[in-house]
Amino acid sequence: MKGMEEQHEILMRKLPAILDIITDAEEAAAHREGAAAWLQAVKKVAYEANEVFDEFKYEALRRKAKKQGHYKELGFDVVKLFPTHNRFVFRKRMGKKLCKIVQAIEVLVTEMNAFGFKYQQQPPVSSQLRRTDHSTTDPEEVKEIINESRANDKSEIVSTLVGQANNADLTVVPIVGMGGQGKTTLAQLVYNEPAIEKHFNLLLWVCVSDCFDVDSLAKSIVEAAPKKKDPGTEAAASKKKTPLDCLQDVVSGQRYLLVLDDVWARQVQIWRQLKARLQHGGIGSAVLTTTRDGGVAEIMGTVKAHDLVALEDKFIKKIIKTTAFSRFKKAEERPTELVGMVDKIVERCAGSPLAATALGSLLCTKTSKEEWEAISIRSNVCTEETGILPILKLSYNDLPSHMKQCFAFCAVFPKDYEIDVDKLIQLWIAHGFIQEKQVRLETVGKQIFHELSSRSFFQDVKQIQATVEEIVYDGSCYSRTTCRIHDLMHDVALSVMEKVCALATMEPAKIESVVTTEESSQSEWLPNTARHLFLSCRDPAKKLNSSLKNSSPAIQTLLCDTYMSSSLQHLSKYTSLQALQLCSQRRSFQLKPKHLHHLRYLDLSRSRYIKALPEDVSILYNLQTLNLSGCESLCRLPRQMKYMTSLHHLYTHGCPQLKCMPTDLRKLTSLQTLTCFVAGSDPNCSKVGELGNLNLGGQLKLRNLANVTEVDAKAANLVNKEIRELRLTWNFRWDYYETSWRDNEEDAKVLENLKPHDGLHAIGIQSYGATTFPTWMTMLQNIVEIHLFNCRKLVWLFSGECDTSFAFPNLKELMLKGLVCLEKWWEIDNDGMQGEAMMFPLLENLHISDCVKLKALPGHPTFPKLQNVCIKKCPGLATTAKSPKLSVLKMEGREVELFLWVARHMTSLSNLELTTIEQSTDTTSMGAENSLREMVNVKENGNDQDFPLEVLVLKDFESVVSITELCACFVHLQDLSIWSCDVLVHWPETLFEGLVYLRKLLIRHCNNLTGYAQASVEPSTSPETRQLLPRLESLTIRSCESLVELFNVPASLRTIDISNCSKLESTFGRKQQQGESVSSIHQGSCSIERLTLYSCNGLTGVLHLPQSLKRLDIDNCGGLTSLESCSPELPSLEYLELWECKTLSSLPDGPQAYSSLQHLRIRYCPGMKTLPASLQQRLGSIEEEYVDARIYGCKHTSITFSISIY
Repeated sequence: MKGMEEQHEILMRKLPAILDIITDAEEAAAHREGAAAWLQAVKKVAYEANEVFDEFKYEALRRKAKKQGHYKELGFDVVKLFPTHNRFVFRKRMGKKLCKIVQAIEVLVTEMNAFGFKYQQQPPVSSQLRRTDHSTTDPEEVKEIINESRANDKSEIVSTLVGQANNADLTVVPIVGMGGQGKTTLAQLVYNEPAIEKHFNLLLWVCVSDCFDVDSLAKSIVEAAPKKKDPGTEAAASKKKTPLDCLQDVVSGQRYLLVLDDVWARQVQIWRQLKARLQHGGIGSAVLTTTRDGGVAEIMGTVKAHDLVALEDKFIKKIIKTTAFSRFKKAEERPTELVGMVDKIVERCAGSPLAATALGSLLCTKTSKEEWEAISIRSNVCTEETGILPILKLSYNDLPSHMKQCFAFCAVFPKDYEIDVDKLIQLWIAHGFIQEKQVRLETVGKQIFHELSSRSFFQDVKQIQATVEEIVYDGSCYSRTTCRIHDLMHDVALSVMEKVCALATMEPAKIESVVTTEESSQSEWLPNTARHLFLSCRDPAKKLNSSLKNSSPAIQTLLCDTYMSSSLQHLSKYTSLQALQLCSQRRSFQLKPKHLHHLRYLDLSRSRYIKALPEDVSILYNLQTLNLSGCESLCRLPRQMKYMTSLHHLYTHGCPQLKCMPTDLRKLTSLQTLTCFVAGSDPNCSKVGELGNLNLGGQLKLRNLANVTEVDAKAANLVNKEIRELRLTWNFRWDYYETSWRDNEEDAKVLENLKPHDGLHAIGIQSYGATTFPTWMTMLQNIVEIHLFNCRKLVWLFSGECDTSFAFPNLKELMLKGLVCLEKWWEIDNDGMQGEAMMFPLLENLHISDCVKLKALPGHPTFPKLQNVCIKKCPGLATTAKSPKLSVLKMEGREVELFLWVARHMTSLSNLELTTIEQSTDTTSMGAENSLREMVNVKENGNDQDFPLEVLVLKDFESVVSITELCACFVHLQDLSIWSCDVLVHWPETLFEGLVYLRKLLIRHCNNLTGYAQASVEPSTSPETRQLLPRLESLTIRSCESLVELFNVPASLRTIDISNCSKLESTFGRKQQQGESVSSIHQGSCSIERLTLYSCNGLTGVLHLPQSLKRLDIDNCGGLTSLESCSPELPSLEYLELWECKTLSSLPDGPQAYSSLQHLRIRYCPGMKTLPASLQQRLGSIEEEYVDARIYGCKHTSITFSISIY
């Protein structure tokens, strides 16, 4: 500062004085253009001044690091690295900047006095938060009121959706209403209605908002669908398909409900493309859409739109009272004079529940009659013209200035974006929105977030638990908190930040922006006023490179939400960055640390090819957050990280190649989060003991503990760290399939000294080599999740030294995998419990696999909260449990135990998977028969509505009778899979007769199944036989090598998928005979929309196709010679793919045979010499083509290679 004291003093005195009156200026700016312009000028100067202060701070940190020898250890030339940090050069440059800012401030002070702005005093941040902490409204209470108020609307829409059960065409029901009327809330009520959950077998929810790009929307729908069991294979296959193809795969054969929330754009062509794929769903599929635009409803709707009217005043009054008086536990405690003023406030809301919630939340912080009157006078009445934005803006104006900054920053995110709360708070801190010296900034940030949530600025706040697969294989966090912003609240944020935020969306031809510019020389979306950027377009680097050619905004936030494959250019234009998120597909970090002195937040997560960060990243002395999670190739961290003393959060989970941690990690004394510590064997690595004095919390994973000594473990001092989620693994990677058997009692000493804090919520231990756990494992009072993997020497879980009446009172999830020596739960008593306490009273999820010696469940096996059980490869585990809420059961075992489990839980099970594990004997058969009889008795003593099972998977059963009787107990069964049942020889007509509600049937690896009816070679042609499975929509048959033909499929069937059935002769229920007409052969199959055949070489000659077909995939069916349609045309066919059908020579032909075709692939079909004329005419106009060039015919004789059009 030497030589700049005077300018610095003026700046430090006058800038805060200006910022003090900012609240008054913001209110004036709403109706005075001059005040608005002055406000923008103040913000610009404030940005520049903060940047100058930051440069002084960085210079001080740089000089301190230099004294400590940082540059010498880096081995860099100081002048080359910091050419501007020569003391004289730095002083001169900063002097000019200071003078310029001081001059601007002098002008602003003069104008401020002319406007007459006044200071509005505000209490300190911490005291504001403490004052309002107690007055939080439970959002569930408001939801209950809205649920009551919209009961008739909900009932009407549910009736419409369920009433379309037999409609083969897609039903689209629009909900139309003005903003804030509760359209999304009503759609949620419908979506969560039990009748809807029961009627549809696939529920999907996607928010559309401003972006209506067909590919990104299709991708969002696919991502909303439940993940398949084999994600690796599924992901590999989907990479070859377009988003629309993937969407079609997801909905095909499924009766689904898709909610498209908040549709704005009247895009007729885009909707047609999307609808064409959505129509592949099962009978009765429906789309429920919400929109403010009646024109959108006309384009999309197939039934009359549901117009949402204003909420009745009595419900608006309830909402206001619930939110405004939330601090009072009883109604009689509410101030009478304030209660009497509620009616006036009701009038201002005009039936809008969002306006009522916002005003009620605002009034909750006001305690006097005068304050309520002021709100009533200042709030405008909602009208269709003005909407409710003025009322919501009133709520925003009532916020303290620091909260305004925090919320307004959220304008950088797209509408309906799922925001990670921890990330949001870190961004607030990175930008200096939170200034507090007495309390940890993250703590204040959480208080601010909760306060804003209580005032309805944030919604859908929820805790997301990572799945077991994500935790084990991807290194994901156990849990995270997310939220969204209502689109109208988002509009409030945009109204404040419209000059400084810019957004580039996924759609290539369209850039969404919240800024405008009149300067033609600059890019439309990125003017010089922009400071906060969010890009979710394809390859954001290209967009940035082209935009920054002609503009030089002082970018402070750059969040890129999609993969970046190109290199960034114009690197010197990123010098103002304070927050950066890049997901790079390149092998190195693209920006130069010497340009990033202001950077406080750096997120490179999921940059899977980066092997190492440049060493000079350690000069980022201001960096607070460094997120490297999911960087799969990352081998090392910068060696000189010890100088990054501002670092608060370091995310290193999901980096399997990381070998160790850099030296002197203990010097990062500000570190609060370290998600993964790798214990290396190299002497230049930090030992786990260096964590001892660090005040860590949240999630911590200690990897490669085989390199840790008892002394280091004790020095780590975990017992004094508020870790909530702890994972400990003794091998290099967290790998369930690790097969090495560690036999090391030293592990017991290490684990004993890694005792965690009593507040621990989740623990995972893998590849532990000792035979017992330490006593502290039994004392985890607050533990919610326990995951134990591959502790292959472990004999019992809990030591006898502990009080056996302890019951893990808060445990909700228990997973044991690969504990092959585990015999019992407690050292002393095999039953585990000496007292009367119930073991695991809150347990919801239980997964036990590969525990071959375990013989019993713990304690008295009654689990009142248990909902999900998976027990596999545990042949000795004979006990059953009683769990009144059990809904999902996946179990391997003897039939006697399997049927007992089912018999005890028939009234609660919705999803059941059973696998038998032993050959039947007279004794086991009798036991199985008795337990099956117990199950049948339960069925006979109840009624059909008592047994809600919908999904049933049966594997390795040896008795068709058992399968038949089991299925007969569940008449509402909708999805049945039978695997590896070699006793199944004929189609089980007796079984099928009872499955009148079945929609999906899968038969797999039933090697002896031929398909002929048992009584005779020719199946029955009676009407009853033709009515088997009357609601069946999807039939899948895999690897049934003896199968010759199908049963007579019902008219409801939409999808047939058959693969690896080499003897299959007919895809329909009757063998073709001399004299039979084609139509009679295909009676019952005329509604097939999708047919997939793979490796079915028994199909020879002509394959007749139903007219209804929309998609046809045939691969490796070498006996087919011709495809013919039952009618001259295939008017609905949209997708045709033929691969390796070597004898296939002809396809259907007709003037309109391929009029709907959008996708065509024909490869490796040498018998096909040319395409039919009707198909040749379509070439070039089909959306996707991939066809061997030689069969294009004379029209394309010049083409000598395969082409692909996307």
